[in-house]
Amino acid sequence: MSLPTDRREPVAPPARPLFSIITVTYNAASSLPPTLRSVAEQSCGLYEHIIVDGASSDGTIELALKFDNPRIRFSSAPDRGIYDAMNKGLADATGDYVIFLNAGDTFHTPETLQQIADEVMANDYPGVVYGQTDLVDADRRRIGPRHLTAPDNLTLQSFANGMMVCHQAFVALRRITGPFNLKYRFSADYEWCIHVLQHSKRNVLIPDVIIDYLSEGMTTRNRRRSLMERFRIMCYYYGTVPTIMRHFRFALRFLKSK
Repeated sequence: MSLPTDRREPVAPPARPLFSIITVTYNAASSLPPTLRSVAEQSCGLYEHIIVDGASSDGTIELALKFDNPRIRFSSAPDRGIYDAMNKGLADATGDYVIFLNAGDTFHTPETLQQIADEVMANDYPGVVYGQTDLVDADRRRIGPRHLTAPDNLTLQSFANGMMVCHQAFVALRRITGPFNLKYRFSADYEWCIHVLQHSKRNVLIPDVIIDYLSEGMTTRNRRRSLMERFRIMCYYYGTVPTIMRHFRFALRFLKSK
């Protein structure tokens, strides 16, 4: 099933910077509403909300089409998985920056996007603006902070230690991004962030929580396979021997903590 991208009268583009918020969905009728509300409630209107659906059959399509936000651009068609859908969203994006906010994920407050926009303007359009992440359950109850804390100084080398910034809290300048590598089924977002950091000249931290992340995503359900993919990516970008030694130190720390 393929639906037209634009479903309402065109909205005049807002002043820059413009954010392309990309949400990919598949049978997400139960988890999408908080995401739709979170985006619509942002005090900053400098965005387009691109929803890429994988031909859902559970009411997701009807829900997205009926939601009252003229900045939504919706399409639905079969895809080859979440990263293929993200690539479709990237191809359709027109903003200066891209933010991936999947079904169930939300901005932390209605002021979050304005906070990001302020940092973009104050720092002359850095390659990456990033922040902290809280985990929430399906009822939007806070579970706690993400297990990895975004560093004060984010560099390419930071990701040698893993996904140091949650993908949803990693706001990237669109012109330095590229497509997700579809040979990775569970960790293409990790490799994508590394690619962005290779091309980013400056990364700016927002020290606050900017994203509430639903802790029941695809990678969480396939954690072992995701970690195996991530190890391969680490070996490719950071070297096999350093990666093995780094994991050995991780294991020692884990054993000591027990």
